[in-house]
Amino acid sequence: MLYVNYGSTPAAHWLLYGIKPVVIAIIANAVYGLLGSAVKNRLLGVVGVAAFALYLLGINELVLLFGLGLLVMLLINIRRLRSGGAVSMLIPLFPFAAQTITMPTIPVSLELLFLSFLKIGGLLYGGGYVLLAFLRTDFVEWLGWLSNQQLLYAVAVGQFTPGPLFTTATFIGYILAGFPGAMLATLGIFLPSFIFVSLTHPFIPRMRESKWFSALLDGVNVAALGLMAGVTVDLAREALIDPLTVALALISGVLVIRYKVNTTWLILGGAAVGLAYALLTQQPLR
Repeated sequence: MLYVNYGSTPAAHWLLYGIKPVVIAIIANAVYGLLGSAVKNRLLGVVGVAAFALYLLGINELVLLFGLGLLVMLLINIRRLRSGGAVSMLIPLFPFAAQTITMPTIPVSLELLFLSFLKIGGLLYGGGYVLLAFLRTDFVEWLGWLSNQQLLYAVAVGQFTPGPLFTTATFIGYILAGFPGAMLATLGIFLPSFIFVSLTHPFIPRMRESKWFSALLDGVNVAALGLMAGVTVDLAREALIDPLTVALALISGVLVIRYKVNTTWLILGGAAVGLAYALLTQQPLR
């Protein structure tokens, strides 16, 4: 509500000017933190780099996630194919058989808003920050409902407020369609998790023991990491626009990676730097 009412004011512009590079540092820290667990060997490292490069070339994120996951599964288990173990690899794939369709720019509607977040909630895999790739593809590139800057603001709100990063959906829903949009976006993105947990719980122990499924998850995990790195680069182009924002991102990166400073304090600090810069350069705040 504050963003909708005051986000276009000069004061808010300078606050957000300082917040955006901090958000880039926070996302970069998430990518860095996942490197050790996702890149387990040289093959996975190559797949992660490929996912990063192909995302920047415009390849759909679902194709990258599950296509590269399938590729890793086949490469790691190629000997099992020759020994007749191919049938078992098909079992874990059926939940991921989905396609995304490019849609024309159309007016905001509650129905499409809910269905878009329901799709993202149902298909998203790889951690909260992979959400950014899906949001950017759907709401910035396809539907044209958001700008890259608004997406950065949404991430900042998701970091600043209690709860998971998925609360970003609530912010986006509100700025697009007010309170009903906030409620439907939140319901849409969280609802599939409850359904999937209920449906898959009996099968989880067997899935964990499957070498095919384990290899698939390794591939999808590292592809998700590549997506996170790619969307970080895309958003950095919007946030790092001058020496001050670059320096703010670098300092924030050091603070969050080396000294584990809480992200809330970093965001507040970035906002303070932006406001101080406006005052020092005598920029209008009203």
